[in-house]
Amino acid sequence: MSSPPQGGSPAPSSLPAEPSAEPWISPAAALYSAFDDTLRLLLQPFDAWRWIKFSAVCVLLGGGTSSAAFNWSLGALPAEANMREVLDRARQVLSEHFGFIMLAAGFGLALAVTLFYLRATFRFVLVDSILRGDVQLVNAWGRVQPQARSYFLWLLGVSVGIVTLFSISAVFARLSLRSLTGHRVTPFAAPLVSAGFLVAVVLIGLLFALLVVLTDDLVVPLMFAEGIPLSQAWGKLGRMMHDEARSFTVYLVLRLVVSVLVGMIVLFILYPVLVGFFSGMVIVGALLILTLHLFGILWVWNPATIVVAAIGLLFLTGGLLIVLGMVGMPAQVFLQTFGMRFMASREHALDTMWAQSWLRGRQE
Repeated sequence: MSSPPQGGSPAPSSLPAEPSAEPWISPAAALYSAFDDTLRLLLQPFDAWRWIKFSAVCVLLGGGTSSAAFNWSLGALPAEANMREVLDRARQVLSEHFGFIMLAAGFGLALAVTLFYLRATFRFVLVDSILRGDVQLVNAWGRVQPQARSYFLWLLGVSVGIVTLFSISAVFARLSLRSLTGHRVTPFAAPLVSAGFLVAVVLIGLLFALLVVLTDDLVVPLMFAEGIPLSQAWGKLGRMMHDEARSFTVYLVLRLVVSVLVGMIVLFILYPVLVGFFSGMVIVGALLILTLHLFGILWVWNPATIVVAAIGLLFLTGGLLIVLGMVGMPAQVFLQTFGMRFMASREHALDTMWAQSWLRGRQE
């Protein structure tokens, strides 16, 4: 049996609710307990510093919603800024500097791999923080590294596999459409091939999403509680799902419904926040260009100015991530706690961590 996390005891008001006496709780009971745990952790009492620390952990984990689509038009800028012309010129400069393109591609690849690693590590840090009732980032970072590396390698491999499947599907669809050209075929052949490609893309995307949800919600808590690699945790989860097919199916359906509802709530809150954020950034950019124009300085795209613009874009992206993390953090904590609560009654080591955290809170 694995021992509970070491370190400082969390505050009583920040701890999870008392563990259920039921040996196998239902998905609905796990959902209710997760909601109660989230309220206790974040609001009883409210601690701004704890909220900020949890937001920093959750900033790369999705914020409780998978996407947020907002359409922005550069036509809203003053005509003097000539933003469309500036962007066209920037694309032309980039196309004329192949070395710069290769550097940007290498930087983008390195950034993507780094973000994957941070995401894998912060997922385990979030589980550790929920069990402790507080974020101990430095200590947790060292504790979770073996399992985080296992998850990172799996996530990287699955992502490469998904991209490969997308590429194979695209090549197959293109070759099929080309083979139909010049041959006597039914007029519905080409649309059927295109529809088949779209169906394949949707199915591959759903498979990837399902794998990530199961891993984040159920496999990661198993890995954390028992200190086992991802492959062993997946094997254990597979046996549980075989023995309790109905309960896990209900969990997945309930998880989908809850994530959609939570995503709608988060987007409802985010919309006015992001509108103000992006509007402010657009105004600042336009004023900067107009100020330079007033002093007789014209913004000319070259490698140096492209680097400056890229740095500005990185700061903009960082600010956006902070906003997303702050607003979406409660949803992410709630969804993670839902999976942990569901697994705790089925995994003795994880249930022991919940119970001992609760008992330490009662003793204080």
